[in-house]
Amino acid sequence: MVVKGTLIHTPVFGEVESIENALVVVDGDGKISSVRVPGSENYANDVAAAKANNHLIELTDRQYLLPGLVDLHIHAPQWPHLGIALHLPLYDWLQQYTFPLEAKYENLAFARRNYESLVNNLLANGTTTAMYYGTVHLEATKLLAEICLDKGQRAVIGKVAMDNTEECPEFYRDKSVTSGLDDTRALIEYIRNLPGNDSGRVSPAVTPRFIPGCTDEMLHGLGAIANEYDCHVQTHCSESDWEHDYVIRRHGVHDTQSLDRFGLLNRKTVLAHSNFIDEADMSTIRKKGSGIAHCPLSNVYFSNAVFPSRRALDYGLNVGLGTDISGGPNPSILHNCRAAVYSSRLLEEGVDSTIPANRRGTPNSRINCLESFWMATVGGANALGLKVGQLAKGFYFDAIVVDTDVTDTNLRAGEESKSGEEMLQKIIYGAERQNITNVWVQGRMVKSTR
Repeated sequence: MVVKGTLIHTPVFGEVESIENALVVVDGDGKISSVRVPGSENYANDVAAAKANNHLIELTDRQYLLPGLVDLHIHAPQWPHLGIALHLPLYDWLQQYTFPLEAKYENLAFARRNYESLVNNLLANGTTTAMYYGTVHLEATKLLAEICLDKGQRAVIGKVAMDNTEECPEFYRDKSVTSGLDDTRALIEYIRNLPGNDSGRVSPAVTPRFIPGCTDEMLHGLGAIANEYDCHVQTHCSESDWEHDYVIRRHGVHDTQSLDRFGLLNRKTVLAHSNFIDEADMSTIRKKGSGIAHCPLSNVYFSNAVFPSRRALDYGLNVGLGTDISGGPNPSILHNCRAAVYSSRLLEEGVDSTIPANRRGTPNSRINCLESFWMATVGGANALGLKVGQLAKGFYFDAIVVDTDVTDTNLRAGEESKSGEEMLQKIIYGAERQNITNVWVQGRMVKSTR
């Protein structure tokens, strides 16, 4: 397959690379074998050969080829509750709404209906890579992996482990430490041996929901499994006042240090939220090479603080973006790009007008939209250790087409938008789901409206 059109991506943090009439050549394994520019050797011959073999996909001058979007934090079973009860504190929301909903996924028909809807919607929004929390149910989480594989989405999936009887309701938790650990092992082996998953496009993750939901014995066991299988780890970290303070009371340290003690912090770990991490935590996270899923939209509702994205990025941490469905009420990573910018500006400039301007905010906290897009692509890919997030030789062709000719959208791209940087800014701030007309994952087209 060969795609010809204007390519825009951010391979270097804070910088935009735009190539008009780029020729992206994709091999049979779904990897980019070359990116040619007009005038380069064999460019014209390659275009002619692709046309002759009916392998050429040619974009219009109003369409733009971008990397697929990476979502580092999704609660897959919460999809039916998107936008419900966001007025509640986190603990109440979990107990009154989330845990009762997730318990329903013991019913596989219910699970299939909602998981298929979720994956379809995320692909339609340009999310080519998704990191999913499942439920405590092994069979339903296997089903989620099967659906992602069938529909073509790149995914990292974990069965939630939660056994602490003091924090988890009787109707929704692992029956025992042993059953929770056995199910985690079973899911890892099932996903790795799924027919058609030879390339590992769908991969497993050890998933302690969060420290309050797990006993120390469960956390120790999960850390041992993560080391044994060398697989991804995902969990919540210092998300809110309640969760952060709970861990301090129970373990005497922050989440970061506690997770490290249990062997759950490594190069394949993704920590959701991390709003309350301090410099010592950042040092540990950097040393371990772990990633952070910054969830700016859901943080507004449940986290009691703004994640210091500028500080974390300057510290050299692997930071990507997450929607945190359904704590985040919008499934679009582009919306979360915008929210990341808004929240950083609020952190820098402050929000209380009764405080003098020079004392109102936290200086040097802002990020811009290009940096947020880097987090949504390269940053997320780096956190997962995946060769995606940019359109370059050797990377998987996970890509989207944004069409500015689609009517009835907020995206306006007239003649005044000339540079690739300006066009990307407009896309980040204005593009909606309907502007994303084509989506590929590993060279396979998984969405096409035109």
